Amino acid sequence: MRIVCLLAALAVTVPCAVAQSPAPAPVTLLKASRLLDPRTGSITAPAAVLIENGKIKDVGSPAKVEAAAPVGVTTIDLGDATLLPGLIDGHSHLFLNIVVPPEPELQRHYNGAFAPGLLLAIVESPTKRALMAAQSAREDLESGFTTVRNLGHSGIDGDTELRDAINAGRLPGPRILAAGRKLIARGSYLQNLNPALADAILEQEFLLIAGPDRAREAVRQNVFQGADVIKVTSDEDLSPAELTAVVDEAHRQHLPVAVHAGTAPGIQMAIEAGANSIEHGNEVTDDQLKAMRAKGIFLDLTPTFYDGLWTTIHETGTLSAAMRADLVRRDERNRKGAVDRIQRVLKSGVKFAVGSDMCWYYPGKTRGEATALMFSALHHTGMPSLDILRAVTISAAEMLGWQDRLGSIEPGKLADIVAVAGDPIADITELERVRFVMKDGRVVKDVLEPPDHQTGGLR
Repeated sequence: MRIVCLLAALAVTVPCAVAQSPAPAPVTLLKASRLLDPRTGSITAPAAVLIENGKIKDVGSPAKVEAAAPVGVTTIDLGDATLLPGLIDGHSHLFLNIVVPPEPELQRHYNGAFAPGLLLAIVESPTKRALMAAQSAREDLESGFTTVRNLGHSGIDGDTELRDAINAGRLPGPRILAAGRKLIARGSYLQNLNPALADAILEQEFLLIAGPDRAREAVRQNVFQGADVIKVTSDEDLSPAELTAVVDEAHRQHLPVAVHAGTAPGIQMAIEAGANSIEHGNEVTDDQLKAMRAKGIFLDLTPTFYDGLWTTIHETGTLSAAMRADLVRRDERNRKGAVDRIQRVLKSGVKFAVGSDMCWYYPGKTRGEATALMFSALHHTGMPSLDILRAVTISAAEMLGWQDRLGSIEPGKLADIVAVAGDPIADITELERVRFVMKDGRVVKDVLEPPDHQTGGLR
């Protein structure tokens, strides 16, 4: 797999505006017209950030920060731009790129919405899968996502190896928290597989749970692989005792647990088991939100299908009038449900973050561009722009347990900084057009005007 990741570094083409920059200068001064603090919503204008050895050393007015900068500092002047903390995708699937089959295929061989992409991902070459994931990782980084939490669907060791390759500087990509294989009970995701091959197919993608002892062993297998977080699916196929065993063993190993739970019974089971975060939470009740708030459990919202995506991803082929009408009706139900859910979440005071859950092929968009569509989807539910920004910066950093190093532009934190041309509070779609990306003090993208400021990298 290390060879695979090295191949990925060679195979992934980096456009001229994005560079694998050399090591950052010992001290870098970053200047812009504005800096937005997502915690308070306050603006520093104009603003400067002093960066040393990949970390933020000072923040404030240019006059104040420049006075503390040594002679010979590398200055990057972004002009009339707004600085923001690097964006965090709290729920990602870099190793999936599902293409929805044509309508006749869906009608004759349907095995769940995820089956086509999962089966192809599982049975095709791990080398090909790693190369495609490396491309998705680079594209996420280009769109301003400097950190992602990859929650399963990466093969046996895909996300842990991709994480290590990025950390070692072998290829560009966001900082990754890797979940390893997702823990499930038999019957989740894929059914009616060839009995002679079912276990071999499933074990390439999942760790199967059958009883509390097997649940603990599955956690240990991911610990052995170097996972940063445990991902488990809570549904009718999993027992409360099994989920409790997963959470207990993961916490004993000092790992957080992210629980996929969409139904009210699955959410309740996750709450009672002591999950750290509940992913999706589509049917969460007001009482459950109250219980989550009391226990400090994060709700990780995934607005993938809040705003018409279901129809869009099916438009890669010819659709009958009946199927198109059905897709449109489903999207409208999703929109109405999302509006109600988001308003209740905002009123509840529960801690929440946002993840894209992007795993679909989106025609005409890079992975990063598709990931960024979650911002407008949330905005259309009525979520204020500042709450959206907090959900992918300071709140997401807390959910990951990295609030001491990520989520805001403050002294001592990692120099993960992005810039947009306009005001993301007035227009949240500015986050779909990130113009400048810095990760660990290295410039990896700069397409801002004016073109004459120093970046130390390719333009």
